[in-house]
Amino acid sequence: MNKRTLLKGAAAAFVLSAGAVFADGHEPTKVGFVYVGPVGDGGWTYEHDQGRLAVEAEFGDKVETVFQESVPEGADAERVMTQMALGGADIIFTTSFGYMDPTINVAKKFPEVKFEHATGYKRAENVSTYSARFYEGRAVQGHIAGKMTKSNKIGYIASFPIPEVIRGINAAYIHAKRVNPDVEFNIVWAYTWFDPAKEADAATALIEQGADVILQHTDSTAPLAAAEKVEGVIGFGQASDMAEFKPSPRVSSIIDNWAPYYIDRVRAVMDGTWESTDTWDGIAPGMVEIGEITDAVPADVKAEAEALRDAMAAGEYHPFTGPLKKQDGSDWLADGEVADDGTLAGMNFYVEGLTGDIPN
Repeated sequence: MNKRTLLKGAAAAFVLSAGAVFADGHEPTKVGFVYVGPVGDGGWTYEHDQGRLAVEAEFGDKVETVFQESVPEGADAERVMTQMALGGADIIFTTSFGYMDPTINVAKKFPEVKFEHATGYKRAENVSTYSARFYEGRAVQGHIAGKMTKSNKIGYIASFPIPEVIRGINAAYIHAKRVNPDVEFNIVWAYTWFDPAKEADAATALIEQGADVILQHTDSTAPLAAAEKVEGVIGFGQASDMAEFKPSPRVSSIIDNWAPYYIDRVRAVMDGTWESTDTWDGIAPGMVEIGEITDAVPADVKAEAEALRDAMAAGEYHPFTGPLKKQDGSDWLADGEVADDGTLAGMNFYVEGLTGDIPN
C-alpha cells in the first residue's frame, strides 16, 4: 500500500508513516516535502505537491512521502526539517527561498540525509539547490500585457525583494515596453508569498490606480478573483494554470513543472547516484511551461507570444539581451549581449524605465 502522510505536528512526524517494509526487509525510500503555503493554494505549493504525487505514481510502494504545509520561514522550518530527518527521511525537499539557512543548519546535523532546497544558493555535500527560470515565462506575459493593455498601466504584485522576483519584474517590463513604449509599471510589494487578503487588496489598489493588467509573484488566486470583478482587467496564472479563471481574466499562465526533477532526484537516492548539484532550468527542459493562451488574446498577439516561447525553448533568444540599461541610466548590456547567469542570479537592480526603489 502506498503511504501518504501529512505531518500535523512535530511530535507526530513520521510516526504515522512507519510500518511499510518490503518482503526482503528493505523499507521504502522516505521522501519529505516542506511547503511554505497550503497545498490548496492553487499556485506555488499546489504545483510542488503535484510533483510529490508524481513521485508516488512513478515509484509506487518503493517510496513513502510525507509533507508539512504552511511552514513559516525560520525556526519553525528548522524544527519541521529536524523532525523529518529524525523520522527517517532519506531526502527532504524544502520549497521556499526562506528555508535556505534552516536547510543548511539541519543538513549539518544529518549528513546521511539528502536535502534539496528550492530557489536558494547555499549548497553543501548533502544539499542541492534547484530553481526554474521563471523570468522566461514573465517575458511572454510581458509581451501579452504590453499588447493588450488599453490604459498603458500594468500592475505587478511582488512578494519579497529577492533576485528571483526582481528578475521577473525586469523581464516582464522589458518585453511589455518593447511592444508598447507608453507602458508603465506600478509595483506593490506584498511581503508575503501567500496571503489571499493582502494579495486581493494589492490587486484592487492597482486596478483603482488604472491598471488593466495584473501580474503577480504571489501564490494565491486572489488577484485573479479581484480582476474578475472589473470588466476589461486581465491577469495570468502564477505557478499553476489557475484554469478556473479562463478564458478571462486569466489569459495565460506560468506553470512550474517540478515532477520530472523530483522523480529524477528520488531515483538518484534510490540507486545511489545522488550528488550535490545546482539546477536552473526553464522552458527548454520543461520545468517552466506556458499555459494555454486563451481566445481572449487577439490571434496575432497569441502567435507572437508563442513564437517568443518557442524561440526561448530553441535557445535562439534570451529575455535579457541588450541593448539594456540599468534604472540609473548606466549601461548594462551592449547590443546583442546576453546577461550571464551570475548577474541574473544576484540581480538587485531595475532596468531603465521602471520607477520606484527596490526595498531593502
